[in-house]
Amino acid sequence: MIRIKDILKEIEAYAPLPLQEGFDNAGVQVGDVNQPARGALLCLDVTEEVIDEALELDCNLIISHHPLAFRTFKSLTGKTYIERCLMKACKYDLVVYAAHTNLDNAYGGVNFKLAEMIGLQNVRVLSSQKDALLKLVTFVPEAYADLLRTALFNAGAGHIGNYDSSSFNLHGEGTFRAGEGCNPFCGEIGELHTEPEVRIETVLPAFRKASVLRALLSVHPYEEPAYDFYPLANTWDQVGSGVVGELPEEEDELSFLQRIKDLFQVGCVKHSALTGRMIREVALCGGSGAFLINDAISYGADIFITGEAKYNDFYDVEDRILLAVIGHYESEVCTKDIFYSIISKKFPTFALHFSNVNSNPVKYL
Repeated sequence: MIRIKDILKEIEAYAPLPLQEGFDNAGVQVGDVNQPARGALLCLDVTEEVIDEALELDCNLIISHHPLAFRTFKSLTGKTYIERCLMKACKYDLVVYAAHTNLDNAYGGVNFKLAEMIGLQNVRVLSSQKDALLKLVTFVPEAYADLLRTALFNAGAGHIGNYDSSSFNLHGEGTFRAGEGCNPFCGEIGELHTEPEVRIETVLPAFRKASVLRALLSVHPYEEPAYDFYPLANTWDQVGSGVVGELPEEEDELSFLQRIKDLFQVGCVKHSALTGRMIREVALCGGSGAFLINDAISYGADIFITGEAKYNDFYDVEDRILLAVIGHYESEVCTKDIFYSIISKKFPTFALHFSNVNSNPVKYL
């Protein structure tokens, strides 16, 4: 039997909740995740029509990109569509879940999907997360080094780029004296003991500190293991905002803009003044990504594509880069495909449905 929490566990393994921005409210919006999962409806936004669609399909799980409950509530009276959705979800025991900026920031997330759709190559994160990594240093008897390394790696340590199980190991000698009341793994109480040890160093995301420490303490043979966590100034290139990549061949600006318009089925593409240059390096960020315009310029991209931008942004880019805005909804509707890929890989026979509701609040005449 598959429970709803089993489905959500797979999504959070792909896009961990700690990757979300501070303003966000990703995760469970409402509902009991311990109930058996009958089916899931995948959508970009949760509206009253989407709730009704889930009920018609006998789905008791709705997975959206945008959180339904973005602000705090002091009452639920049904005065807004958000409150009505929450009330109806409670009435029919639906679970509503959102993977928002955590999916934006995850490696292989929204922006990587957009890059794949456009056909970009050599795709990497545009603005990497800072102050998000730790280094763990610990010391263990030589005979237990393999066991400890394996436990640390399984808990999420040791990932550097596309490499895993990464560590540095140095053999040396540790000394200690066990006091009264101790239960030493080796050595005698009151006697100075010298033990051949391995110093193990490895890197980990800061949000995995607790799970890595639990793994260390669960297998380390010492009664009082020695360990240190150091904050790192390195950027975490696997996680962050926006992406940049290269087209297989150069395209002229108008032809590329037309291709983007057709590809994302947008009512119109708003863009800044043409620069007269060919397009090869493409930077992009789904949704409200205008905050990355300067990063795209600094990188040397020929064009920056996003879902929303302010009026003055089209002035401010001048001729340094071509700015293209395709609409917030249009730039993120691909999230349904990402959800489908994550869940179907683990649960290939589970009932998944794409919402047929066009929840885009922006209409084109």
